[in-house]
Amino acid sequence: MSKYLKTIPLLPLLFLLTAAIAQQKQSGKIPVSIKIDKNLTDEQLLDLVQRQTFRYFWDFAHPVSNMARERSNKSFSYGHEVVTTGGTGFGVMAVVVATERQWIARDTAARFLLKMVKFLGKADAYHGVFAHWLDGATGKTIPFSRKDDGADLVESSFLFQGLLTAQRYFNANTPAENELRGRINSLWNDIEWDWFTREGQDVLYWHWSPNNGWAMNFPLRGFNEALITYVLAASSTRYPVPASVYHNGWAQSNFFKNGREFYGHKLPLGFDYGGPLFFSHYSFLGLDPRGLKDRYADYWEQNRNHTLINRAYVLENPKKYKGYGANSWGLTASDSWQGYAAHSPTEDHGVITPTAALSAFPYTPEYSMQALKHFYFDLGDKLWTEYGFVDAFSEHHNWYAKSHLAIDQGPIIVMIENYRTGLLWKLFMSHPDVQGGLRKLGFTSPALK
Repeated sequence: MSKYLKTIPLLPLLFLLTAAIAQQKQSGKIPVSIKIDKNLTDEQLLDLVQRQTFRYFWDFAHPVSNMARERSNKSFSYGHEVVTTGGTGFGVMAVVVATERQWIARDTAARFLLKMVKFLGKADAYHGVFAHWLDGATGKTIPFSRKDDGADLVESSFLFQGLLTAQRYFNANTPAENELRGRINSLWNDIEWDWFTREGQDVLYWHWSPNNGWAMNFPLRGFNEALITYVLAASSTRYPVPASVYHNGWAQSNFFKNGREFYGHKLPLGFDYGGPLFFSHYSFLGLDPRGLKDRYADYWEQNRNHTLINRAYVLENPKKYKGYGANSWGLTASDSWQGYAAHSPTEDHGVITPTAALSAFPYTPEYSMQALKHFYFDLGDKLWTEYGFVDAFSEHHNWYAKSHLAIDQGPIIVMIENYRTGLLWKLFMSHPDVQGGLRKLGFTSPALK
């Protein structure tokens, strides 16, 4: 103990420390640890990664809307005002984690989300559905591409996966939490899911624009990251879609059923080798895959085997990339040394994306911990920043991203929490509307009451 501390009586010192922690929670400032600490236990490392990654959605949130910024840099001339609808949904779930782990005060978190949903209530929406990007200051649509200047059903599904989770968590009888739940309910009930069947077809369409109509012409067929879209569309109580839309639209395509083995692991659904790992993350931030089954697949088997196939490919390393190995694996969509790419065994550019292995913690905890320790302890001087790990890296090309992306940072926090406590899974799966939608589509799960 220092000479100075010896001069302070114990009880006043404890009072000062308690007051400092309380002030931190109320102010919302999350501590930053850039220096690599080689003495962390596994649990301490998980705490650090979740907490520091959360800073992206808290300290870096857009100050007007509290929505998540698309990315931390200005690549592709995005500008400073672009916020992302789907990434904000992931950020909402991260706020739940931060509240539960007492990094921020509960009332502070509720008021943060209330400000966000008030903003969304005035932002551009199309039949209740938000655009991929919004101006975080005005709520006006920022086109994602020339004709993608209207509703984005999948990004909005990611948003509402988060909002429905928050609605279940913030259940106290306080003015802020009561208003938060009510406003989320209004936004949820405004979504015209049936509109996106494009005049009653048995499939959902991803985009609609008042300027370009259905010109994007993108029917949502599985298997990919959009399973949550069909679950929510079936769960709506005001504008639902029938089960036939799921069975005749989502489940009917040349790349839905698979059933083949790769590296000794059977893949029930999807592309050969499984595609990028975010397919097993985005919809399953809220959907609990443990025991989740329908007539097409066991989703725990699907997601775990997808992860094991992805890792096995990296271990085989057919292209002989430097840095691939048992402690450095994970191919998914991210920035790369030659631009953004959907990295997978069939699109391999020598790029490892930390969110791939870290968001797979529920499926492969031992292998994910191997990767986490390597990323932090061995490569931390190149990968670890004020917002957690950088988006991606390639030892082969001696390239290390300077960027962070909301859609990659969010799943790290959420899926590590689902591995540790199952918190987000319990909340989302307990929502009465979600339970009704899953039953309608023929799902079974231990979480269905």
